[in-house]
Amino acid sequence: MNLVSEAQPPSLKPPIAAVLLSIVLALFLADAAVSLMDDLLHLGGLRILGGIRGLTGFFCFLTGIVTYIAIGLTPLIPKRIFLPVTLLGPVVVLSLPLFSIYYFARMPVLAMGFDGVQILIGLWIVHSTQGGFRLRWPLIRAEHLGTKLFSAWNLIGFVAVNLGLLLPGVVLYLSFCAHLAVDRFSGGFLGLHADGLTSSAKTYVRADGKELHLIPMMHIGDSKFYEELSRSFPTNSIILLEGVTDVKHHLENKLSYKRVADSLGLEEQHDNFEPTQGLARQADVDVDQFAATTLELLNLFTIIHTKGPSLALWVDLMSKGQDPRLAEQLWRDLLILRNEHLLKEIHIALTESGTVMVPWGAAHMPGLAQEIQKDGFKLSSSQEYQIVNFRAMWERVRNRKK
Repeated sequence: MNLVSEAQPPSLKPPIAAVLLSIVLALFLADAAVSLMDDLLHLGGLRILGGIRGLTGFFCFLTGIVTYIAIGLTPLIPKRIFLPVTLLGPVVVLSLPLFSIYYFARMPVLAMGFDGVQILIGLWIVHSTQGGFRLRWPLIRAEHLGTKLFSAWNLIGFVAVNLGLLLPGVVLYLSFCAHLAVDRFSGGFLGLHADGLTSSAKTYVRADGKELHLIPMMHIGDSKFYEELSRSFPTNSIILLEGVTDVKHHLENKLSYKRVADSLGLEEQHDNFEPTQGLARQADVDVDQFAATTLELLNLFTIIHTKGPSLALWVDLMSKGQDPRLAEQLWRDLLILRNEHLLKEIHIALTESGTVMVPWGAAHMPGLAQEIQKDGFKLSSSQEYQIVNFRAMWERVRNRKK
């Protein structure tokens, strides 16, 4: 009798644990099935399972976290079965940045692949616990569970693996993904390194001797970066400045990055970048040229920037962000339209001067570089500047908190 009581602790009897774990596994299978159906329907232009998918995904995520923590607290839960169940979601989420960098256009197909893997794992677990492809409730039975409710070595090993291996590994992996993303999406104009973020100003020369300098900028950065750039422009150059105007006052608030800059111990480009040499002039569009949907979204952003985030604003922003047409229109207005306008300004400036400087946002640079090379410009040289020094930024943040 003593052996039986030790095998089945009175505080958590195996049958109760079996039912709870069966619910976790059932949610895992349901989420996989609903997600796959939703992705298949989405390819056909239908989005009717979004609400159900959101609920199953939320509960699957929540029970997965609780189960994973419970695995560390008690050896009662079979790791062979529930580590795949609890870790698949985080693995998929962590893989999304890497896949998005290289296969962003194929993400719907990749999503179905992830759904398929989840279904296969669920079916494998059911097959192994049920002795075949048949369903009997509970899905997890008493014989699948461990015999001890608590083990100090189990807890110590769990903490050691998570803090000593998984957490550092995730940090290194995300840092690597961030480095790849910055380099790829900026076309090599930005660089993310261990000590900070850098800007690679590139000089392009045409056969007639005309020079065009593409200088990737950030709206916030170290004041030293802006001051160094301001002094570097030749006296005979024309400087085409970025900055969308709002003549008809479509925007309810002025877009400001001061809140973000202050929180990170950085400075705004608007306040610190003032070229001291050369002829500077505006070369951007007016918001009146943007679509109504773009203006609506920009107004939401300006409210968040000026007044700070709130739950209502984030809900409104997220609901609008679900429309893929809005994302396409936003990309068209904020990047493509402005690049087309800037290229016209560049051609005009090249008739007036042999040296044209283009200090614009880094997102504009790859498209601009591609277009000017069609016009005969070839890369001649590059100059690297440090936009943000992470150590100096951290010191400023820490000093401000004191």
